[in-house]
Amino acid sequence: MSENTEIKGKIDPRLDNEHWSNVLVQALPYFRHWVGKTVVVKYGGNAMLNEELKAAVMKDIVLLNTIGIKVVLVHGGGPEINHMLERVGKESKFINGLRYTDAETMEIVQMVLTGKLNKDIVGILLQEGGKAVGLSGVDSGLLRAKKIDKDGADLGFVGEVTEVHPEIVQSLLDKGFIPVVSTVALGEQGDMSRYNINADTAAAKIAIALGAEKFVQLTNVAGVLRDVNDPKSLIQRIHLEDVQKFYDDGTISGGMIPKIECCVMARKGGVPRTHIIDGRVPHSLLIEMFSDRGIGTMIY
Repeated sequence: MSENTEIKGKIDPRLDNEHWSNVLVQALPYFRHWVGKTVVVKYGGNAMLNEELKAAVMKDIVLLNTIGIKVVLVHGGGPEINHMLERVGKESKFINGLRYTDAETMEIVQMVLTGKLNKDIVGILLQEGGKAVGLSGVDSGLLRAKKIDKDGADLGFVGEVTEVHPEIVQSLLDKGFIPVVSTVALGEQGDMSRYNINADTAAAKIAIALGAEKFVQLTNVAGVLRDVNDPKSLIQRIHLEDVQKFYDDGTISGGMIPKIECCVMARKGGVPRTHIIDGRVPHSLLIEMFSDRGIGTMIY
């Protein structure tokens, strides 16, 4: 078999050399811009369930790392936690949209997030040729948290981040590694408890602490839609000052509210670009980073 025949099987035959060269030339300014910059990617929930899409995301992250972009991957794992709770016969309980986490549930959360899931992701990145190291918010005191008081409801060991100490993450980035962070946090000084932390919020706060250039949430929706039943109604850009208007008219509602809140938090904390993009689209991260097409919704 000739070399050309082998290559033909791996590329889109509809694109000739001129098209491919144009794609690369158009991407070059973006490569130049992002090399040496820090990008925090939050990855979790339902976007992690499809193995093919998961592999595509990991390839994207390794590519970014290979060309010199400093990528931090922060992950959740709600569906995996639910599955493990089912296996041990424990019912999942939610209060105001947050998982009630008693001591037994916290053990399972820690086991799933910092153990199996974190190491699975690290393993895939290594298999793809990346340099990855798994961390939790407990390691080196990366994340400190206090117990959440949500409308007077007791949520157990559910916490909100009060401090971020990113030195361990920065050290790994400077050495060319991809830090993979699971969002279990240590209590504040004098509190030896572990806390279950919302991964979107933790990722936003890590992005702020690192002075990241971009914060991206990979999720299972296209972004903010004017009409939730019409994918073509995507709003690609929302100015920070206009966010409240979209809250008021119901355009931003339900599960999109906390994601937008995290983008707003990161933007107000000094992160120049914040995005919600569709993790169901293969290589959506590369499309966002290296083209003028963009994908999803940007809060600017």
